[in-house]
Amino acid sequence: MCDGDVRRRLSAQRCPVRKEGGCEKPHRREQRGRVAHRARNLAARGREGNRPGFRYLDPPMSPLLVLIVAVLATTYAGPIVRFAAAPALAIAFWRLCLVLPVTGALAWGEGRRERSAPLSFVLMSCSGLLLAIHFWSWIASLRFTTVASSVVLVSLKPVFAWGIAAAWLGERPPRTEAWGIVLAVIGASLIGLGDAQLSLGALGGDALAIVGAVTGAGYYVIGRRVRQTVGVWRYATAVYTVAAAALACLAIVRRAPLTGFAGRDWAVFGAMAAGPMLIGHTGMNYALRHFRATTVNVAALGEPVGATILAWLIPAIHETPTLMALVGAILVLAGIAFSLTASGRKPGPSARGFREGGSR
Repeated sequence: MCDGDVRRRLSAQRCPVRKEGGCEKPHRREQRGRVAHRARNLAARGREGNRPGFRYLDPPMSPLLVLIVAVLATTYAGPIVRFAAAPALAIAFWRLCLVLPVTGALAWGEGRRERSAPLSFVLMSCSGLLLAIHFWSWIASLRFTTVASSVVLVSLKPVFAWGIAAAWLGERPPRTEAWGIVLAVIGASLIGLGDAQLSLGALGGDALAIVGAVTGAGYYVIGRRVRQTVGVWRYATAVYTVAAAALACLAIVRRAPLTGFAGRDWAVFGAMAAGPMLIGHTGMNYALRHFRATTVNVAALGEPVGATILAWLIPAIHETPTLMALVGAILVLAGIAFSLTASGRKPGPSARGFREGGSR
């Protein structure tokens, strides 16, 4: 058998249409149909970066599971920061810097498979600046008010995210999720009222916490926009780098020290980077590709519930929650359940537009 016969036989085995002497057009139409079907499946299921095959509910990368773990990882940020003697700028700076080697290494592999538009870099820079202000104002607020009051006021982000997302992205939560937001915010307010302090120092801390809420909302809404076209590790690395650089500049202007701390401070820095930063914030950024910014922010309201419980259980803090705070915690959890249930039923219209069109 000559080489030509072998090639023809192998070709016939790979392509039954050609073996039967038929036209190539049905075979090509079948290939195009297969490709189109695969593309529709990817659009419906979503994908992380440029890696095909990601499914919305497949473990271990289920967006819902990642979001739940991320919220749990943030709950100890408020209590543990009380053990640090370092200034707020140093805590915020090092929690970002210590996580960059991990996100940067993962972003390097991710970056070889995708390209970002120039607008994405501008938006990521803005997101990093907002994150820097968010961290500094929140950590600084803990110097003047209680853990519960600070974390709850910062967690009013869903209210601000609702307005920003509606005005910029055209994303509005459905009615069930809107009721979930109302319940969660009322519950968070009850936690704060149950731990209120009527002093000038506490009011200053509360004002800083509200600044943290506004900037945090903007950070998540921008993340919702950019994460439709940029992988989570590239996005996290870019945003965290800009935020760390902004905090370093602010520390220089204010002559705040960034080195020379005790061992306990460095332990706090490492704990903040490993849990609330790497798992918490990065996990929420991952979820932003699949959930509305309001949904992610409502889920984040689970943080004050966990922080209040930890602040009560840790002997060195021992801030006992009141009955009103416990009722508020129940309302927060109910609101989160409403929001996640509503979001799981039907994705927002803007999310569908981003995934199918790549941009808005």
